Amino acid sequence: MEEEKKEEEKCYIGLDFSTQQIKAVVINGGLDVVAETHVHFDSMLPEYRTYGGVQTSGNKVTAPTIMWVKALDMLLDKLRVAGVEFANVDAVSGAGQQHGSVFWRKGAEDILAGLQPEGFMHEQLASAFSVQDSPIWMDSSTSEQCALLEAAVGGPQKLSHITGSRAYERFTGNQICKLRMQRAESYSNTERVSLVSSFAASLLTGTVVGIDWADAGGMNLMDIKTKQWDNNLLEAVGPDLAAKLGVPISTSSVVGKMSNYMQERYGFDAECVVGAFTGDNPSSLAGLAMKEGDIGLSLGTSDTVFVWLKDPLPQLTGHV
Repeated sequence: MEEEKKEEEKCYIGLDFSTQQIKAVVINGGLDVVAETHVHFDSMLPEYRTYGGVQTSGNKVTAPTIMWVKALDMLLDKLRVAGVEFANVDAVSGAGQQHGSVFWRKGAEDILAGLQPEGFMHEQLASAFSVQDSPIWMDSSTSEQCALLEAAVGGPQKLSHITGSRAYERFTGNQICKLRMQRAESYSNTERVSLVSSFAASLLTGTVVGIDWADAGGMNLMDIKTKQWDNNLLEAVGPDLAAKLGVPISTSSVVGKMSNYMQERYGFDAECVVGAFTGDNPSSLAGLAMKEGDIGLSLGTSDTVFVWLKDPLPQLTGHV
């Protein structure tokens, strides 16, 4: 009877690190929602002085990296207050706003692995980043780097053929290139680069995990046919970039289990798995169970039309 009861109590958490807030939905095995909550950046974390979840200076748009960490601290506490028994959680996965980048400084993986359960993550990770303000998808300050990247492979159509998109200012490869060109010391001091999606998963597993194929497709760096980083593009962006990015992984990967920190502070089971997080638009496509021939329309912070394709032919407009 005890085993049966445990099966009935099993639940699963989905997280969404979006531009303006992070959200959590908890479901049971029957797909019933048993809890949900959120942390809104502007109103619930006013000390970071964001507007719409971001800080804007001309065409430079960023978000404080540590704000996202503190928001997760708050979110997990809110779920506990809502009555969620973390010991019953079997798996966690989620989505992140696409194109946002996180720069872990050298030594950050050791800090992440050594988090102590007595303290909040945001207090212990305050010094873990070589760049304090993460460029996000609204940033358009990398026109020079876009031109450089397209020239490296023979023009915009060639870049689109390789990566699924011509060079776009907000895409992460161009943001990394800008860091290397304008703040060489910060680039050199960067141990790993995450997207918002893989960053969120890393906070749960206690180790920096790989970027999934779908979100990596929005970086202007991955060959969408081989699902590996394109060496010519990596060389154009910066030295040792392959090591900083890690190996791209399947979106259906299990990237690890809950860290010791998560087990000891919140009571997660040692066998609770963390699935690869991905971008918000791929997550919407998956969540809607779209198939070839369907069209999805998202009216969020950005308006997006997306479709499921079997044999994509990248063009100069749109993204694969």
